Amino acid sequence: MPTRTRLSVPFRPTLLALCCSLSLGAHAAAPVTPQDANNSQDGNTLELGATQINADAPTASALPPVYAGGQVARGGQLGVLGNQDIMDVPFSLSSYTEKLIRDQQAQTVGDVLLNDSSVRQASGYANQSQAFVIRGLPLNGDDISFNGLYGIVPRQLMSTDALERVEVFKGPNAFINGVTPGGSGIGGGVNLQPKRADDVPLRRFSTDISNDGRVGEHLDIGQRFGEDNRFGARVNLSQREGDTGVDDESQRSKLFSVGLDYRGDALRLSGDFVYQKQQVNGGRNSVFLGKTLTHIPDAPSADTNYAPSWATTSLEDTFGMLRGEYDLNDNWTAYIAGGAKHTNEIGRYSSTTVNDTLGNATVTGSRIAHQEDNTSLMAGLNGKFQTGAVSHKLNVGLTGIWTQSRNAYDFDFTEHASNIYNPVDVAQPVKGSFTGGDMNDPGITAKTFARSAAVSDTFGFLDDRVLFTAGLRRQELVVQGYAYGTGERTANYNKGITTPVYGLVFKPWDHVSFYANHIEGLASGPTAPTTFAGANVTNKNQTFAPARSKQTEAGVKVDMGSYGATLGVYRIEQPTQGYSELNGDGTATFVFQGEQVNKGVELNVFGEPVAGLRLLGGATIIHTEVSGTAGGANDGNRAVGVPSFQLNAGVDWDVPGLQGVTVNGRMLRTGGQYADAANNLSLPTWNRFDVGARYSFKVQQRDVTLGATVENVANTKYWESALGGYLTQGDPRVAKLSATVDF
Repeated sequence: MPTRTRLSVPFRPTLLALCCSLSLGAHAAAPVTPQDANNSQDGNTLELGATQINADAPTASALPPVYAGGQVARGGQLGVLGNQDIMDVPFSLSSYTEKLIRDQQAQTVGDVLLNDSSVRQASGYANQSQAFVIRGLPLNGDDISFNGLYGIVPRQLMSTDALERVEVFKGPNAFINGVTPGGSGIGGGVNLQPKRADDVPLRRFSTDISNDGRVGEHLDIGQRFGEDNRFGARVNLSQREGDTGVDDESQRSKLFSVGLDYRGDALRLSGDFVYQKQQVNGGRNSVFLGKTLTHIPDAPSADTNYAPSWATTSLEDTFGMLRGEYDLNDNWTAYIAGGAKHTNEIGRYSSTTVNDTLGNATVTGSRIAHQEDNTSLMAGLNGKFQTGAVSHKLNVGLTGIWTQSRNAYDFDFTEHASNIYNPVDVAQPVKGSFTGGDMNDPGITAKTFARSAAVSDTFGFLDDRVLFTAGLRRQELVVQGYAYGTGERTANYNKGITTPVYGLVFKPWDHVSFYANHIEGLASGPTAPTTFAGANVTNKNQTFAPARSKQTEAGVKVDMGSYGATLGVYRIEQPTQGYSELNGDGTATFVFQGEQVNKGVELNVFGEPVAGLRLLGGATIIHTEVSGTAGGANDGNRAVGVPSFQLNAGVDWDVPGLQGVTVNGRMLRTGGQYADAANNLSLPTWNRFDVGARYSFKVQQRDVTLGATVENVANTKYWESALGGYLTQGDPRVAKLSATVDF
């Protein structure tokens, strides 16, 4: 096999010199750091990290405090409802903190979500994007929100270096945040919270290296200034470059972010600007299934790369947002936010299709250019008032998102023989015969506009021990499609729909909440194709009403102060995507019917039950069934890519007698899943084990932390997911070392 070109790892004198100069310029007396303020090494205190909390001015934007142990927060942002405590809402959510991200050396959002037993990860469709499965249903990167706004974050890979929280909402959320721009996220959503400057100044430099030589540096600076520390600035600068654990795969990532905020008595303003660029060379992606395949072949060795050397992806994103809120009085707050994103992607992709259990495969190639410009807005009003013995929390919100995509493609369908166990570095494809648009100047192929208005009220009875939430959101979707190259309009979709929500919380004791909810999801309906199997479709270009998904959920939450747990059961009804049927007269008709039902039980445990011992884990059991399939052929089968169960068990332990030493471990276990609608092709159960350790100490009164992490310790080979009907292979063993100093 020809030798592949690897990314070099040059010395970074500029960044290192900057850090040295900042360190030498610091006052000789050690500054007070967040770690000093929180006494985080003894494991006995509640760590607040870099969270902004102002008890004198409760706001919709103030992040909920960190829970005992510092790994999760007490709540998260629930769209139009604002930031909420987990015990006060009739929904399931998890919020993972910046401390957890640092301790685990989690470099992408996908790395963080490995901690959630309701979430599993997959690759995008023949590209490098991270896709997620929440409660058995997909969530794409396009549909992850940033501080409550959709359409802002990169759609393929997102670094964690500028993030304070990664929040996971379980279940459909069309009311909470509005309809997603990409139509996924029916099983749940993810919201990313940016870092903000804390009252304690922060100067932190980190460096890391993997066993394959990927080196990274990260500089994190935060400062508040002005009268009463009203102004704040948080700057993050990071770079990582080198080979990954996959053979002959290399990555380069760069990130620059600035977060500014003003914290006045009644007025609060914030602004974020982020630039991120990701380069992946020789990236291993998904494996497609040949039509003659009768059994899923065993996964290759964990580090095997079946992508050719010419496969490359360049992802560049620039995005930002502004947010303001104003307290009209002690009980009412108005807010407004807006953001925008520009994306520029260019890739030379490979597609591997496996055809038998011996691993024989074919490889084809393509070039795809994608550009995207999005604008997102939201505004609203949050208030509280009393009517007799009943309290009210009223929320009114407006949202709007405009997206415009430019695309071009060039496919070479020449099939080159290879094997997933013994890959062949096939020749680079020539210009294909199947092209669309100008690769150097892609034309507009899609425009989407979604707007909505929402109103809700949470009624409190018996001194707020019983909370009943009811609300409605009216949403309008406009989707326009245009032909590649010519720009001719091929689709024009304009539909509106109203989605309700209602939920109940009952708190018989201070540490227990029983809850139940009914909430709905929404995605744009399909458009009938022009032809099917060579036959003309009688209802071509017909647009169907938005697909409404429904969830019913009930459960209990327990908060014992230093540790907590949640237990819930749910049922989600999701319409299928429709299909075409041949008629007796030689025509075809597109039908939008059928349903996928996911029923599950979820258990989550978190916190610090014993001083110095932190737990983070859970279990999910999922039963899925489809109905209304074409001709009833697959009625009663399990849906594709939905594991039968998911288990997480994580522990983080301060070793007694060894001051500053902490060890941790995590187990991931995922049940079998089907890769085809007929349920003939299945993936077996898989396990993965991760371990790590860190040592925190002081040098000249400055906090230093050394960390080591090994992911997939046994280098287990396994198929991670069959989401979308194709295979994603699990990552190989990777060892990481890191050093962090607060100066």
